[in-house]
Amino acid sequence: MFGKKIAAGQAEPVRAPAQASAGTHATIPRPAEPSERPESFYTLKSQLFGALVDVIDVANLAQMEPDKVREELRDVLSEIISSRKIQVSVAEQEELFVEICNDIMGYGPLEPLLARDDIADIMVNGSSRIFIEVNGRIQETDIRFRDNTQLLNVCQRIVSQVGRRVDESSPICDARLPDGSRVNVIAPPLAIDGPSLTIRKFKKDKLTLDQLVGFGAITPEGAEILKIIGRVRCNVIISGGTGSGKTTLLNTLTRYIDDGERIITCEDSAELQLQQRHVVRLETRPANLEGEGEITMRELVKNCLRMRPERIIVGEVRGPEVFDLLQAMNTGHDGSMGTIHSNSPRECLKRIESMIAMGGFTLPARTVRELIVGSVDVIIQAARLRDGSRRITHITEVLGMEEDVITTQDLFVYDILGEDADGRIIGRHRSTGIGRPGFWQRAAYYGEDRRLAEALAASEAPSPD
Repeated sequence: MFGKKIAAGQAEPVRAPAQASAGTHATIPRPAEPSERPESFYTLKSQLFGALVDVIDVANLAQMEPDKVREELRDVLSEIISSRKIQVSVAEQEELFVEICNDIMGYGPLEPLLARDDIADIMVNGSSRIFIEVNGRIQETDIRFRDNTQLLNVCQRIVSQVGRRVDESSPICDARLPDGSRVNVIAPPLAIDGPSLTIRKFKKDKLTLDQLVGFGAITPEGAEILKIIGRVRCNVIISGGTGSGKTTLLNTLTRYIDDGERIITCEDSAELQLQQRHVVRLETRPANLEGEGEITMRELVKNCLRMRPERIIVGEVRGPEVFDLLQAMNTGHDGSMGTIHSNSPRECLKRIESMIAMGGFTLPARTVRELIVGSVDVIIQAARLRDGSRRITHITEVLGMEEDVITTQDLFVYDILGEDADGRIIGRHRSTGIGRPGFWQRAAYYGEDRRLAEALAASEAPSPD
């Protein structure tokens, strides 16, 4: 099948490392327990990998089904071990086979981490230091790459799937995995200690607002308010810091868009998981080696206005494209959404002003603020608290102008009351007592006013002293 044969006795017999000890690392599933393996394990793996590459027909391999590839690789690896008289147990041989298959077909040592659905982020700082985030806490794993060359090869494999590259001439790259997980790579010479790879994983099971209620991120009444905001076509900005759950929240809100609406999404790396049938997904493109061919977020947003959208969703607003998004919101594309990095609703408004200024627009400050007020209906603030938990801390309306100041009002807030003996935050969500929010007439038009009143009334609580 592979077009080459293995000569018996090609090399001196190699003795495999002794069986691993019984200890395990809490975060890494078996069979791969790198902390239990001596250096000789990786030396043997490197020898077998080199021998395997010498005897396989790569062109033929690429045309085969994955299961067939694994079957053939297992046969060839067994023949190599037998011909070289390498003494390994069945368990050791299986570990070697799994890791070598991952190196050839997948993402090498990252495969067991990518298979776990409880991991939110994978952070690779060079070949020997890999961290993960589980339940809001960052912890170091015992997994490692053979060397920085192997790590860079895996990075190349990931970014090549979306037609991109990472090398000395283009050392920074954003990409995505087939499941939509977001990937960032920064390679030497910018990354001094070896390539840095960061993966923001997506859960296989898409989260819903009801599940966020179960996690304590919002109360049932608060979730009902968010559902109504989605249904009645409010223009929404989701604000929050890094890792606060902005994209997750955006995904959950899009579930309440009518299935018949035409939605166009614009993203740097496509990661939104909309459930509707009528969705057009657009993605930016970096410049080529000659510095040409770049398609920016602003160009995408401007172009999608020519595509008869009913809702425009921008995965992350970072620059002057915010001006085009606000214009879209203000010209009949009600129910549009986007996310912005900021730490509070008021700061979010200031960030929008700053990003418009970054685009070189020379509009008076009042004109910019009037555009914001005429475009944005609701700001939803997400936060990652110091104990690692994620909460929706504000549902805030943008009301209007008083002289040159944008006026807002909080409909729903999260009060931090303290922490328990284990350092977990104790808090409470509550309505601020606003009986009729600014989008009340819109809610009445869509027949959601009664539900909105009930949700606001049910969640009222006195302010903490």
